[in-house]
Amino acid sequence: MPFHVEGLVAIIVFYLAILFVGIWAAWKTKNSGSDGDRREAIIVGGRDIGLLVGGFTMTATWVGGGYINGTAEAVYVPGYGLAWAQAPIGYSLSLVLGGLFFAKPMRSKGYVTMLDPFQQLYGKRMGGLLFIPALMGEMFWAAAIFSALGATISVIIDIDVNISVIVSALIAIMYTLVGGLYSVAYTDVVQLFCIFLGLWISVPFAMSHPAVKNIGFTAAQKESWLGSIESLDVYSWLDNFFLLMLGGIPWQAYFQRVLSSSSATYAQVLSFLAAFGCLVMALPAILIGAIGASTDWNKTMYGLPDPTERQEADMILPIVLQYLCPVYISFFGLGAVSAAVMSSADSSILSASSMFARNIYQLSFRQNASDREIIWVMRITIFVFGASATAMALLAKSVYGLWYLSSDLVYIIIFPQLLCVLFIKGTNTYGAIAGYLFGLLLRITGGEPYLYLQPLIFYPGYYADKNHIYIQRFPFKTLAMLTSFFTNIAVSYLAKYLFESGSLPPKLDFLDAVVARYSQENMDKATLVKSDNIILNELAPVNPRHSLTLNSTFTNKEAFSDIDSSPELSNAEDNLVTNTK
Repeated sequence: MPFHVEGLVAIIVFYLAILFVGIWAAWKTKNSGSDGDRREAIIVGGRDIGLLVGGFTMTATWVGGGYINGTAEAVYVPGYGLAWAQAPIGYSLSLVLGGLFFAKPMRSKGYVTMLDPFQQLYGKRMGGLLFIPALMGEMFWAAAIFSALGATISVIIDIDVNISVIVSALIAIMYTLVGGLYSVAYTDVVQLFCIFLGLWISVPFAMSHPAVKNIGFTAAQKESWLGSIESLDVYSWLDNFFLLMLGGIPWQAYFQRVLSSSSATYAQVLSFLAAFGCLVMALPAILIGAIGASTDWNKTMYGLPDPTERQEADMILPIVLQYLCPVYISFFGLGAVSAAVMSSADSSILSASSMFARNIYQLSFRQNASDREIIWVMRITIFVFGASATAMALLAKSVYGLWYLSSDLVYIIIFPQLLCVLFIKGTNTYGAIAGYLFGLLLRITGGEPYLYLQPLIFYPGYYADKNHIYIQRFPFKTLAMLTSFFTNIAVSYLAKYLFESGSLPPKLDFLDAVVARYSQENMDKATLVKSDNIILNELAPVNPRHSLTLNSTFTNKEAFSDIDSSPELSNAEDNLVTNTK
């Protein structure tokens, strides 16, 4: 394949433009942040992201390289087709559900990261445990899409894969490092426009190629790109669909946009706009997959065998751009794929560093840390996590499998915990840990074909593939998620009953989760005060004190002005005084 100098120049120009927009956004908003709090400006954009920019950046977070390439691949692969392209509908519904049920309570309580409510209710230990699957999901997501970008660039302009991955990662890390969420959000606007324009320009040229049959005609054939769902695969299809729809909610990349909104209502509207945007952005990828399935590859420069037989089905989108479109059009498409990758990778890197700096470094270890110190921790971790994702993209051969497993962990572990912490009263750290462990155990024992991990528990309908790896048809992932959810509730209420009834002595409450629920650790390190969060007459006989640095950990500062004027709180204080007398 000839080396395309024009393609290299186009990529360089595109990357420089993205870098310029990111630096410009950082410079424009360098003094942003409520009351001079630069940390809040970097993590949640000063909570003043508007509808237009917010809608673009939330859409671009999901419409990444994996979303575009994966949708085209699912439509193209024989035996799967459009019926198995679940990501567009699944992720769109996850945004709708997030907007309906999760955006308002998260934004109205003034949290800074997704892990804040967990540390508020369960303490720093549980926050640290939940940080692990959240970090794994973000890192492997970024590594997988960096890997996809390198392969895409190598297909179209014949440049070394490693160089393309490293340069792309450096650009994304650089503007994220400089401007935080502002840079990510403003570059997402440009990137989403490039995705839309680049892919839609490519579709008519690819569709009109002489080697491509009418996609309406091929859709009516027996083995069509529309695909079908066999009766034996219905439960597996539903399991994966629920994973996308419900497991697409508990991601820091999503809640970072929710929490950056100027109000809870805006957060909901952004979610609905992004759901619509995800559906629209999936249309050209679906058409490209259908075009690939309708192409006689022997009539193209690609030749035979076709991409499926060469095991290049995952690269069908860049292959269509390269061999069915004019050269200059394929460069537009390449810019679209590059934009899609960078718009998701920068979000993942920023999300991981935000959670570490806020929930691990500050709330768990350095409550007295200055604003400048936290900013430097964020910058260092942006570089470290970005470099780690790049290294995984270059070295790991099973990045997609690891990301797949990490997505499962987000669905099975974090989603039920989020349900409990937001909507189930009475859950505590004991239940959270039990639910975490049970969900993880059921997921691992169910096996994972991507990692060649054989199952230890065989559910009804399992079978062996060509590699003699057993695959489960039973929806065991959803079973693991539900088990984690109900275990959390059952163990929490059991622990509450045992301690409060006197069956267990208070000294055995080593996590301070029941007898001393509002202990000094929780009060000082992770509590976000609301008058409906802490009822003083429910305090156990301990003396929680507010440290001198407590004010710095509060994110909803308006709550201070509401505390003294709350009639409910005043009555609770009177009751407490009476009881102590």
